Amino acid sequence: MIKEIRISGSGGQGVILAGIILAEAAGIYEGKEVMQVEDYGGAVRGGFAKSEVLIASEGEKIIYPGVTRADILVAMSQEAADQWTKAVKEGGFVLYDSTNVRKVPASTAKIYNVPITEMTKKKFGTELGANMVALGVMCELTKIVSKEALEWAVLQRAPKGTGKVNRQALKIGFSLKVK
Repeated sequence: MIKEIRISGSGGQGVILAGIILAEAAGIYEGKEVMQVEDYGGAVRGGFAKSEVLIASEGEKIIYPGVTRADILVAMSQEAADQWTKAVKEGGFVLYDSTNVRKVPASTAKIYNVPITEMTKKKFGTELGANMVALGVMCELTKIVSKEALEWAVLQRAPKGTGKVNRQALKIGFSLKVK
């Protein structure tokens, strides 16, 4: 099977970096076939942004380089939730940042609402790191990649000087008791 993951939000929220880290964790650390593509609007901060990651099971080949019907959606903004919830497979998985997503669209997916940005601000005094908290929550709940693989990828890919904080944010995501 090929798992299709879409991480979406606004420019500046780190959704592109989150997708790159997820792809590198699965591809480099775990040796799976992966594909990662990104898209963002003309305005970098505040405009639309999404990162799509496809992860193939052993023996599978990725033929199309984009998400058609997501197995997993992470929506960090209301715009992302409104635009992409309908494109999640029936019985899929959706993680909303309830700090920014106030109106949850109807879906047949399993829905999780977590105040990711609010929790990140309380812990670090800034929104920076919310993408890693979200990635940690998503991976803890779905087991799409191992914690070790994600931690390795964060330390390899996070901007210089931010590896320790990003790894701490990731661990916060792993430790949340989400129902």
